Amino acid sequence: MHQEEVTLQSLTDNDCIKVSYSDNDIVVVDDVQQFAEFGSAHISLNGIAVCTSGRVTAMMNSNKMELNKNQVAVVPKNAIITDLMLSPDFKLKAMFFSDRMLQSFLHEKISVWNETMYIHRNNILTLDDDAILFYDHFYSMLKLVMECGPNHIYYSNEVIQSLLRAAMLALCGAMKASINKNVSDPSVKMRSSPSVYFQRFLNLLHSGDVRNRSVQYYAKQLCITPKYLTIICKKHSGKTPLEWITGQTIENIRYYLRDTDLSIKQICDVLNFASPSFFGKYVRLHLGVTPGKLRSGEGSTNP
Repeated sequence: MHQEEVTLQSLTDNDCIKVSYSDNDIVVVDDVQQFAEFGSAHISLNGIAVCTSGRVTAMMNSNKMELNKNQVAVVPKNAIITDLMLSPDFKLKAMFFSDRMLQSFLHEKISVWNETMYIHRNNILTLDDDAILFYDHFYSMLKLVMECGPNHIYYSNEVIQSLLRAAMLALCGAMKASINKNVSDPSVKMRSSPSVYFQRFLNLLHSGDVRNRSVQYYAKQLCITPKYLTIICKKHSGKTPLEWITGQTIENIRYYLRDTDLSIKQICDVLNFASPSFFGKYVRLHLGVTPGKLRSGEGSTNP
């Protein structure tokens, strides 16, 4: 069976998919009827899709998924979609984005996304009337900005990304409410020990404490072995603990260099780097630029 690789490039290069906005980290899609022709798809991006009419059913990572009008599908990176069936009147708006942009949008709220995706595995959210009204107004504003065109005073990647970030933060509020409802629901079974350990690992990773720590450090905090922590992380997210730690550290580096006035030495202290020299080597290794160039916005910033 042919498996379509859904990437930022494949979305923007497909003439049958209506793309209203794209940059190096984001694609906003207005029509995905073309996806019905795929035997299966590997979504190598993070995604959010809002169903505006009709219905779609599919298998996502071997779990049955059904999306109806006024529901949101939250798709984790590297999801495998199979058995896709769309009703004739099915329509949706979708946004796909890189890990870098997900971290940038949510930052301190990233723990809500990770808990929803990897602990509770709650991929479908139903919007109430207030949420529908909010997103209707949000999309109207987004569409107005995009239709202005690149030469208009109000058109810029920064404005569009700020609007998208606002929508993501609102979605996190809905995610958090859903998590709280599930936790208080007596019909929901207690999570297994591996899930509890994984959630505790994410909580440690996203806490206010320093985050540039070793896998051994986090395993010790959880009173388990590094090998068992690796098994748990791979089972729940497909990523190793080192990949989680590195991703969080990289985003923290971007945040402190771009959005604060802390000196390099102060950032090293906050993020637990031994010296500015080691910090500089780490930034160049993972981001391809020096800390100074990253702070000034020069050069490539993609890991």
